[in-house]
Amino acid sequence: MAFYDPFRVEPDKKLSLRKRNPAETLGFEKEKALERLKQNITAIDELQTRLYAEDKQSVLLVIQAMDAAGKDSTIKAITAGLNPQGVLVHGFKAPTEEEKAHDFLWRIHQKTPQKGHIVIFNRSHYEDVLIVRVHGWVSEKSLKKRYEHINQFEQLLHAHGTKVVKIMLHISPEYQLAQFHERLEDPKKHWKFNPGDLEERKLWSQYMAAYETALLKCSTEQAPWYVVPAENKWFRTFVVSQILRDILEKMKPRFPKPTFDPTQFTADQLV
Repeated sequence: MAFYDPFRVEPDKKLSLRKRNPAETLGFEKEKALERLKQNITAIDELQTRLYAEDKQSVLLVIQAMDAAGKDSTIKAITAGLNPQGVLVHGFKAPTEEEKAHDFLWRIHQKTPQKGHIVIFNRSHYEDVLIVRVHGWVSEKSLKKRYEHINQFEQLLHAHGTKVVKIMLHISPEYQLAQFHERLEDPKKHWKFNPGDLEERKLWSQYMAAYETALLKCSTEQAPWYVVPAENKWFRTFVVSQILRDILEKMKPRFPKPTFDPTQFTADQLV
């Protein structure tokens, strides 16, 4: 049993994000967690090399959150030192006109990982059952179908060798407001501030309801959701790194056997 198992969303149980502590650390000390984080990054680097060499499996890590929860910094921290040849990050903003002319999963499927790769989504197809639901851009009937289509889509990825895991970085509205203040006070962070985010803050309860529904309907054995407390930056990064490391270890990627006999070659021949 992993220490982060309490963060996993069980579809047959009730979920209240309001009752989950976004500052939880499960008793971990910061120094020990940061040391574990370093160990995890080293292990992920080795496992990712094996995954790339094996070229049979892949990982899709989905990260969703409200604004200012730390998606960018978390991704940056857990990918630090990894070979960029086998690790890709894709961010999804408002769909383009071309993307809107297709089904909502069209633009997503194109960015899923090929064999041997780790792909991290910074926002994802879940925007199409979150912001879309909050603003009433599609009907309840369409939303119900979208949950089904998402589960089928992720099942398809799983069946073809892609391990899917999804993480919501959980914060409170008070924490978000403090982060907004910090962005306004630091000229180097002004680019991160979007006045439109203040309007979205007014819909916080609607967003939490949309998250609760999406997480419950789309957390499956093959593609689970985890609600990771994110108000302690060191803890959230540690937890995400541990989840990614554990996924890779369970996949057991192996270096392929050589197609030649290495013993036939001597140092003198390598000229």
